[in-house]
Amino acid sequence: MCGIAGLWLKRWLPGAALSEQAQRMASVLTHRGPDDAGAWIDEGAAVGMGFRRLAVLDLSSAGRQPMRSHSGRYVITFNGEVYNFRELRAQLEGSGCRFRGNSDTEVVLEAIEAWGLRTAVGRFIGMYAFAVWDRRKCRLSLVRDRLGIKPLYYGWSGEAFLWGSELKALKAHPSFCGAIDRNALCLFLRHSAVPAPYSIYQGVRKLPPGSLLTIEAPDPAAVQQVPEIYWSARSVVQAGARDEFPGSAGEAADRLDALLNKVVCQRMVANVPVGAFLSGGIDSSLVVALMQRHAARRVKTFSIGFDETGYNEAPEAHEVALHLGTDHHELYVTPEQAREMIPLLPEIFDEPFSDSSQIPTCLVSRLARGQVTVSLSGDGGDELFAGYPRYLTTAGILKATGWMPVVLRRSLAGRLPGVRGKVWRELLGYRSAEALYFRMVSHWKHPSEVVIGGSEPPTTLSTLQETPGEFDLTRQMMFADLAGYLADDILVKVDRASMAYGLEARVPLLDHRVVAFAASIPASMKIRQGRGKWLLRQVLNRYVPPGLTERPKMGFGVPIGKWLRGPLRDWAEELLAEHRLQQEGYFHPQPIRRIWTEHLNSTRDWQYYLWDILMFQAWLEAQGNPPMAPTV
Repeated sequence: MCGIAGLWLKRWLPGAALSEQAQRMASVLTHRGPDDAGAWIDEGAAVGMGFRRLAVLDLSSAGRQPMRSHSGRYVITFNGEVYNFRELRAQLEGSGCRFRGNSDTEVVLEAIEAWGLRTAVGRFIGMYAFAVWDRRKCRLSLVRDRLGIKPLYYGWSGEAFLWGSELKALKAHPSFCGAIDRNALCLFLRHSAVPAPYSIYQGVRKLPPGSLLTIEAPDPAAVQQVPEIYWSARSVVQAGARDEFPGSAGEAADRLDALLNKVVCQRMVANVPVGAFLSGGIDSSLVVALMQRHAARRVKTFSIGFDETGYNEAPEAHEVALHLGTDHHELYVTPEQAREMIPLLPEIFDEPFSDSSQIPTCLVSRLARGQVTVSLSGDGGDELFAGYPRYLTTAGILKATGWMPVVLRRSLAGRLPGVRGKVWRELLGYRSAEALYFRMVSHWKHPSEVVIGGSEPPTTLSTLQETPGEFDLTRQMMFADLAGYLADDILVKVDRASMAYGLEARVPLLDHRVVAFAASIPASMKIRQGRGKWLLRQVLNRYVPPGLTERPKMGFGVPIGKWLRGPLRDWAEELLAEHRLQQEGYFHPQPIRRIWTEHLNSTRDWQYYLWDILMFQAWLEAQGNPPMAPTV
């Protein structure tokens, strides 16, 4: 795992200056690649590429980047892993290709040369974000993996086209002068993250998952160019709906078991120590069980514990580890230790991000990095196998009220007293199942009423309301989370938290072959007896007794609401002060002050809404209040 950065200038610049700019951009990504650094320039074309290396495969100098292809035509900076690189290498060697080292990056390069970029990417199995420069055609291509596991930002600033693994790489270029995008800020308040293709800065984009962008010249129009989609979650879900798995539940469990064994084995390949996060839940327990099955020694597993009631999964993780015989490590974190992480969050996440499980994710990543360089994670099981309780809640609301006219639903909700009535009136005003789910997963329901001069642009989630009934309800909700929540929140959290400590996190459940198979599984094999992830449980039960993992879903959070009324109150009050909000000019103070007062008085729990505002305010403060975009 690594950090990549680069630039393409409209005007010529001496080679030394060009190289210095590329190195400066990469240097702020040292946390992503603490083992080595490199830079390469094409002085004639005014292109520079910078790199920070976390050595995982081929630890020798043959794995250094930026890397040139054997012919010298292509140069690449690559972040991630291609797990089937050995099979691809064998195919390339069969065609006469020769290799200097043993890295997957070299295989990626030679595959692009031999098969062309589009064909090569279609054959890669893994997680990656990379930039490849075609010296012959003076063409730059940016590529991101199918699910969006690895990040890649790009944008035009002054006379430079810039790209990098994190925003801080772009901000390190001397021409960068990013103004905050108020529309993206609206999206952040709704989703607790800024969804692709947007970023918090005007003129800077995230490359969407499963896409590539090729540009022929450093031109501002490149920012507006629509990336080419080479893999589509929507198409995969559509194909699964058309061609459902025809076998029995037992046959589906057998096939899933074999597939998961294969993908977990692929993700254990490394020349450095490999471990796993273990929460004791279904997903991580299954990943660890399969790892231990194939490992030559005890797998190192890591858990975080809290003494706070309702937030501690460490005892369950310990029991699973004991059963599987892993080398288990746990750290019980005091509230003070957890709160000490909060000032670090703006730097770690580099963009406003307010999923409060970011705190324990950072803590467990720091714990794991003390002993391993690679850690496997169980992320993806909820989105693929219907694990979120909100799927059942949404279906229950529709079943109970879907037959009613909208006016009647609102009238009934309005008869409920106080806060409860307000909440249900908001939910029961839906006009379609898609609209209801959109409200279910939204934080601020009307963010444009809070952000001064902001309005929401369309996203994958919001446009689902334009295609009601495209899939059955369960598939529709899971697709929304797969294409939105997973890529924009969960995977961002895991990438930034792990890479902040130079730890590579791998997510075997998000192998695209697992995604395709899961899409073909009928809802009856995912949800049974009022619980999700039924099929995944059947596979897990082959390795871990059900009693160790069968418990209500707890999540991976911290008691933010309680802390805001207690030890974080002064910190929050300073960030939410009315005069400060007015002076900064991004938010209307009144609705924020109202919910802050209600939360302090315990009239209503507004912790998630407040955490959104607080994380933006903390991020803004850490940036030194960047230039303000004009309101419209």
